[in-house]
Amino acid sequence: MASSARDPSSPRVKRDPKQLARLLAYARPYRGMFLLGLVATLLSSGLNLVFPLLFGQLIDASFLRVGSTDTGLLDRTVVALLGIFALSSLFGAVQSYLLSRVGVSVVADLRRSLFAHLLTLSPRFFAEHKTGDLTSRLTADVGTVQTVTSTALAQLAAQVVSLIGAGTLLVLTSPRLSLLTLAVIPLVIGIAVMIGRRIRKVSREVQDRVAEANASAEEAISGVRVVQSFTAEDIERGRYGQGVLASFLAALRRARLQALMGGTMSFLTFGALAVMLWFGGRQVMAGDLTPGNLVTFLIYALQVGGTVAALTGISNQFQEALGASGRIFELLDERSDLPETTAPVPLPRAQGSVAFDRVTFGYGGAPILRRLNFDVPAGQVVALVGPSGAGKTTLVNLISRFWDVSEGALLVDGHDVRAYALRDLRTQVGLVPQETLLFSGSIEDNIRYGHPGASPAEVMAAARAANAHTFVQDFPQGYATLVGERGVKLSGGQRQRVAIARALLKNPRILILDEATSALDNESEALVQEALEMLMQGRTTFIIAHRLSTIRNAERILVLNAGEIVEDGTHTELMKADGLYRELYELQYRKEQVARAELV
Repeated sequence: MASSARDPSSPRVKRDPKQLARLLAYARPYRGMFLLGLVATLLSSGLNLVFPLLFGQLIDASFLRVGSTDTGLLDRTVVALLGIFALSSLFGAVQSYLLSRVGVSVVADLRRSLFAHLLTLSPRFFAEHKTGDLTSRLTADVGTVQTVTSTALAQLAAQVVSLIGAGTLLVLTSPRLSLLTLAVIPLVIGIAVMIGRRIRKVSREVQDRVAEANASAEEAISGVRVVQSFTAEDIERGRYGQGVLASFLAALRRARLQALMGGTMSFLTFGALAVMLWFGGRQVMAGDLTPGNLVTFLIYALQVGGTVAALTGISNQFQEALGASGRIFELLDERSDLPETTAPVPLPRAQGSVAFDRVTFGYGGAPILRRLNFDVPAGQVVALVGPSGAGKTTLVNLISRFWDVSEGALLVDGHDVRAYALRDLRTQVGLVPQETLLFSGSIEDNIRYGHPGASPAEVMAAARAANAHTFVQDFPQGYATLVGERGVKLSGGQRQRVAIARALLKNPRILILDEATSALDNESEALVQEALEMLMQGRTTFIIAHRLSTIRNAERILVLNAGEIVEDGTHTELMKADGLYRELYELQYRKEQVARAELV
């Protein structure tokens, strides 16, 4: 199994507040829209500060003029209130739309940027990270930061304006009551900061546990046939259940902390309100305050309390965003272990010669390949033979530079592969693996994958050459037939022929066939082998074959054992040499004879 994205023993990603600055940089292209939304937010907040004053005047106009028939002041106050409500609602709707648009735009850009960066990383990175964890960061973590990159920042500015404005008007309305109100604020802020830190820590844990559960589910779903064939449903159900339970318990801890904060804030807010009503009522009875001023003061006090609570909520959003952004930037800061040269050698169309110059390679432990030293002229067909674990697949993976050699040099057309741009090099290399991966989409899309600009006629020609056209035409939708995830709707032989058509259309100069027929029945193998013969024409070809009978006609056979080339020659030469090749060939021949006898 792949290792987890973050080993529990490894240090956690530091949640540096500077990460938020990096995050907000993604909003820079939308700063005009954001500023308009911010202005609308501030105008809406400013208008809300006028409302308590008018409401207090409305109270005094009603209760202090009892018996009067002059309703002019009352009417004007109501009209002003309605106007304030209308403008505030209008600006609120404008800011909601503009900031939401900024948020979804930033999330889309961030997801594209993160995905594009992932595609630049080497196979070593993906061998060390679970796919489910990576997709979780692309979806859940990026979604978490959406609020911060849009509404949260504007709301922060709006709440600060509201706090300053409402606090100032509190003092102007009743200085004595204001002292009582403002005494509560430091207590509220202190509690919010203390609990907020714990929420921040637990939020990161929730995100980690969800990612781990997603990774487990993705692994089981992608390998569902293996799971079902081994009747391991209970094992995978238990594994995923443990992951869900861990995320559930972490989420409960976060919920308890958020509930504690909400309850504490609520008690402090309404407790302070009760004390203010009691103290303000005494001032009204003493004639030091009008009923309208008391109502105005209470509304401003509620605004101050609501603003502090809102700032607490915004702080929680920033805390969660710090955790999520840490996981996002951890990926964005990853660098491929396959560095590219700043001045690459041009490679418009390779000749196809390949040379291994004293190449040694290992995945971090003991070397897999040792001191390989051989040349393959352009256009030569070379078969790689050897027992399992000899290093055959590792050898061909070095040609595409999926890994860099540990020692020595691998040359293509006389230049070290590290001298070329990765894209230029890999454009010259075609791969037909044993386990063909087709992408969800149509057959035509999959054939065109290596040459997106190919015409339908070119796609069809490649399919004919790969012996795929006939079975494709048998489908009701023809080339528009959807193959399903990983090509599950096609048989093994059909998938291989589509893969060969894809390689033909790419038209590489170097071709790698990694046991391309080993999993096929005899009929499918014959069709695929015929297509491969067409594909190999005029190309430097490396063949890894499970069935040695299929490589008898190779121009050259390299025999690997324990990472070293122990034999080099044609089939006839190696059979005469009476070495490892002959031993492997005769062992396989005897097995095939026994298998045929059992069938009879």
